[in-house]
Amino acid sequence: MTSIKQNIEQITHQIGLSAEKCGRCPDSVQLLAVSKTKPIVAIQEAIDAGQRHFGENYVQEGVEKVQHFQQQNREKGLNWHFIGPIQSNKTRLVAEHFDWVHSVDRLKIAQRLSDQRPSDKAPLQVLLQVNTSGESSKSGTDFDTVAELANAIAALPNLTLRGLMSIPERADDYASQLHAFQSLADALAKLQVTHPEMDTLSMGMSGDMTAAIEAGSTIVRIGTAIFGERDYR
Repeated sequence: MTSIKQNIEQITHQIGLSAEKCGRCPDSVQLLAVSKTKPIVAIQEAIDAGQRHFGENYVQEGVEKVQHFQQQNREKGLNWHFIGPIQSNKTRLVAEHFDWVHSVDRLKIAQRLSDQRPSDKAPLQVLLQVNTSGESSKSGTDFDTVAELANAIAALPNLTLRGLMSIPERADDYASQLHAFQSLADALAKLQVTHPEMDTLSMGMSGDMTAAIEAGSTIVRIGTAIFGERDYR
């Protein structure tokens, strides 16, 4: 059984190989360790291995982890990303404790995050979630409305609009994976004409990371391959 440290080293190596294969610098792709449902001890092991960016899907669980490392004076250099759906009644907790939010898909949520961001914190780094597959079960704005949403969010004072995120429909063949990711990359390219500050594509997980990197991903979200299978009990 491999350790978390070994898993991180292996995934980082895979990221580097995938980036170099398509002419990109390995450092242009950031590994986001998805630590939802995982205990503090596992996150600490990842930190000891050099990991600094962690993604959480559940607000209360994520906040408890952020607070733990703050209380232990171990939060220096850590970046906490909220990557799950956001309910209106949970925006204050997200705004107060996280550094990044990947899952903004409505102006109402963005407005609340901006209003509730503490004045002593840096602006919240925000990605717009796009439903690239059109599935009714998936969160996200669609391609037709993403530009309007970007324009509105860019004007909010306590947010920094950084890019786009997607969770595409699962596909086992590489061509389909690449097509889905390329559609998000194309959408970002169009937005960069009026929003050059948008420089981030959060896309790709364990099963489709290579296609995501070829399409231009700058953040890959990896959970099980680092921490093992999740326990949802």
